[in-house]
Amino acid sequence: MTEVNLMANKLYQPLLIESVKATADIEQHRFIGFDGNYCTAGAKALGVSDVSIENGQYAPIAVLGTLLVESAGTINAGEPVASDANGKAVKATGDALINGYAQDSVTEGQEVRVLRGI
Repeated sequence: MTEVNLMANKLYQPLLIESVKATADIEQHRFIGFDGNYCTAGAKALGVSDVSIENGQYAPIAVLGTLLVESAGTINAGEPVASDANGKAVKATGDALINGYAQDSVTEGQEVRVLRGI
C-alpha cells in the first residue's frame, strides 16, 4: 500500500487579489511592498506575489486570506510574521510590522502558510 503525504500541497486560499506594477523582477510567494518591489525588512506589505513576474508588468498580489510565503528562517505555527529585505517571511521581532500569522512550523526555504487579514 502506498503512503500518501497529505501536506504535499499546502492550502492556498487568497480572498482578495490586487494588482501592482512591478518595479523589479519578482519571485512568486514573496511579500510585496506598496511600491511594486519586495517589501523591505520590517515594513508593512501590500500582500504576497501570486506568481513570478518581470519588471514593468502588472503583478497579481494576494492581499487577504491564507497565503504562501517563502521562509527565510525558522518560524513556528502561531507566531507573527514579518518581511525580510528580500520579501521572505521571518518571525516578527522588535519594531517589525506584522504581515500575518504562521499556520505552519517551517525552516528556511520552505513555504509557510500565512493568515493575513486579522
